Amino acid sequence: MKISNAAFFLLCSLMLLSSCSFKTRTSSSEDETAAKVKELLSRMTLEEKVGQMTQVTLDVLTFGPDHLSSYEPVVLDTAMLRKAFGKYFIGSVLNTPNNRARDPREWNRLIGQIQDAAMKYSPNRIPVIYGLDMIHGASYVAGATFFPQQSGLAATWNTELARTAGEITAYETRSTGASWIFSPVMDLGVDPRWPRFWETFGEDPTLVSMMGKSLIIGLQGEKNQTDEFNRVGCCLKHFAGYSQPRTGKDRTPAMIPDHQFTEYHLTPFKAAIEAGAMTVMINSGAVNGLPAHANKHLITDVLKKELGFKGFAVTDWQDIEFLYTRHKVAASYKEAVKMAINAGIDMSMVPYNFDFATTLIELVKEGEVPVSRIDDAVSRILTVKYNMGLFGKPSATADSYTEFGSEQFSAQARQVAEESVTLLKNQDKILPLSKNAKILVAGPAANSMRPLNGGWSYSWQGDLSDEFASDKHTIYEALQRMAEDSLHIMLSEVLKYDKKGDYRNEINGNPGEFLIAARKADYIVLCLGENSYTETPGNLNDLALSENQQQLTRLAASTGKPVILLLVQGRPRIISAIEPLAAAILQAYLPGNYGGDAIASILYGDVNPSGRLPFTYPRYQNSLEQYYHAYTEQLDDPSSPNKSAFFPQWEFGSGLSYSTFEYSNLILSSNKYRAADTLKGSVKVMNLSDRPGMEVIQLYCSDLVASITPPVKRLRWFTKIMLQPGESQTVAFEIPVSSLAFVNNDNAWVVEQGDFTLSTNNLRAEFKVLNTRVIATP
Repeated sequence: MKISNAAFFLLCSLMLLSSCSFKTRTSSSEDETAAKVKELLSRMTLEEKVGQMTQVTLDVLTFGPDHLSSYEPVVLDTAMLRKAFGKYFIGSVLNTPNNRARDPREWNRLIGQIQDAAMKYSPNRIPVIYGLDMIHGASYVAGATFFPQQSGLAATWNTELARTAGEITAYETRSTGASWIFSPVMDLGVDPRWPRFWETFGEDPTLVSMMGKSLIIGLQGEKNQTDEFNRVGCCLKHFAGYSQPRTGKDRTPAMIPDHQFTEYHLTPFKAAIEAGAMTVMINSGAVNGLPAHANKHLITDVLKKELGFKGFAVTDWQDIEFLYTRHKVAASYKEAVKMAINAGIDMSMVPYNFDFATTLIELVKEGEVPVSRIDDAVSRILTVKYNMGLFGKPSATADSYTEFGSEQFSAQARQVAEESVTLLKNQDKILPLSKNAKILVAGPAANSMRPLNGGWSYSWQGDLSDEFASDKHTIYEALQRMAEDSLHIMLSEVLKYDKKGDYRNEINGNPGEFLIAARKADYIVLCLGENSYTETPGNLNDLALSENQQQLTRLAASTGKPVILLLVQGRPRIISAIEPLAAAILQAYLPGNYGGDAIASILYGDVNPSGRLPFTYPRYQNSLEQYYHAYTEQLDDPSSPNKSAFFPQWEFGSGLSYSTFEYSNLILSSNKYRAADTLKGSVKVMNLSDRPGMEVIQLYCSDLVASITPPVKRLRWFTKIMLQPGESQTVAFEIPVSSLAFVNNDNAWVVEQGDFTLSTNNLRAEFKVLNTRVIATP
């Protein structure tokens, strides 16, 4: 297997040379849709138009004690439906009732009744666009196929698997009748303190762009055929700079220099828009002092004009109101609505009432918001609805989706989990283990599905996984199933998570019982990390692994038995104090419902690990820089064991295999290139072991001298290959020289003449760029 990505880099070059367009359909079909939208818009009243810009949560439309919850079984309130669609003409509904997953048939009932009401009460019979947070599979659907969360998907470094995950997610989502998902996250994972770190594809713009593009193609189709029964429209999150808050806390301000913002944070969004992403969700935070939802330059000038985005921009949860209540940039809710809509917001995720619609109508009538801005927003929304086929078929029937939750889908999710797990340490090749080995399994992630899935799994905080995924296998259960004698697999509950409580809560058991059990074991496998969380509830003040878990590791090491650490976690928690105590360490990320099986297969050697870190794993809490740091950030430091100030626990791209690979013959077609050329070359990789294995070939470029301080290196190309024992392969690559461009202090993309180094594994090749070329200007 070989996944070539040369085409992506050519695409990046074209993106820099020309403005992006909405990569969807033929010009004739686009013209036809535009004519339909124009004609429909001409028949709509102001009230109807503003209604299309209004989104409410489902609990507002059901019988329940309040607008925050619903009675069970969930029943839609017919009087509220009439109000929502007959008076306010709302255009969108989101979320799952009572923060709880539903099976496809219940979703069919609920969404079908909502669409029926929209058709019945709205004068122009405009269907609703229903949105759900389907984050790692159809994650609000009972029985759906769950993949690893995005950081784990990124750890596969396999774009084909990302596309497959998108295809299955789209199929199973559409079975519910929902046609729109709030995914993927295109933010960079640059701050491991941030509680949504695991929702990203990692820290590198190239990796994030390529994985995100592939996922989008899987979700929307190669040609964005979102009107088909097995496709959905995606929503990019969270435009832009959301993931680098100064404090590491969710929804807090970021301070990012303009050139870094453009080069690093905008690049993945640009790639995703070029792939055809239909909608974008705006950053809940503030960048350089201005909340994104009030930033006209960001939303209108950059997103819609410079990046050529033709879809619609939706707020995050309650974020227009927060301009007034939290950010304090608006003196009233009305002023906040004016700010956001004039900035370029097209749809408001209100989500608890219809006040937004009333307020916006007032603003238009008072001349504070121009009608042209309303028409632009509604045209974008209607275009997406037409492109999704909602006017022809607004709902779905689950019985038509016969592959939902199938064994084939499960096998593909398991493969993703297997390729994600990253072997970080394997002292004296202690792994793989014999299936006859006696193993004591302990730690809070040992026998629970909740930490395997993480947040956005059956519920917002992921606290229902043990209920909904009870038929799946925990790590302990998977080891039992694969061992030659299940009695050789012992469980100690010396430390557990509080399954229903805050993710930080841990319950201590009896250490004496653990020590007694350890006497019978050949190995101790500790399943450590974090319980599930997301967003603000996942904020932390200490990135170190909990003291309880560190104490458990010390207790295990005191027995003299080999200790194997399995890190099941959304963030890379600091483990430098206990890392020397472990003979082997596996990073499992949040591997999903098949994570237990994947981990057991790797421990026993049925699967050869091939995951690679999509982020830098920090060693110290005060050293959280990325691999593309400046040269000044790795100056000599006599206090550091490696004599460098940059001393992470493991570097970006790290990962071991049970196989040994040898690199040789890194060859370039030339040692001199012009800025318009394409750098071509090859490298030979050989599997020296007696075990088949997959290797990720990573090519980095270093700009040795630049007009602003360059990073020490940047990932520019990668591919993943399978090699049989003794097999070698010469892998060809192409990198457009224009993709080596950086953003200078004038915020212009430029390739500068000078000396460069290309490196992979332990090989290096030098080359020159002969001329300076400005690729794009702001």
